[in-house]
Amino acid sequence: MEREKIENYLNICRKAGYLIIGGEKLENYSKKLYLVIYDKNSQKNTMKIVEKFKIKQISVCEMENLGEILGIENCKIVGIKNKNLSDIILNLMC
Repeated sequence: MEREKIENYLNICRKAGYLIIGGEKLENYSKKLYLVIYDKNSQKNTMKIVEKFKIKQISVCEMENLGEILGIENCKIVGIKNKNLSDIILNLMC
């Protein structure tokens, strides 16, 4: 049930343009981010980006099968730039 809700909120973020998808885009993203979600099976490069956001005091959550949930093959990390939606997703995940 929770997973389905999270999936729906992530799709809302994606359709509304609040989702930054991929490590390269996130690494160079300089505007305000409220939540970063990464796949549990992420590799070393993605984890470096995750650590960068942890240092910046941005909320970070781990999720299993992130690419499958978003419908994007090999998606390992996303950022959300909407405060309200990120708070809702964060409360559902943690």
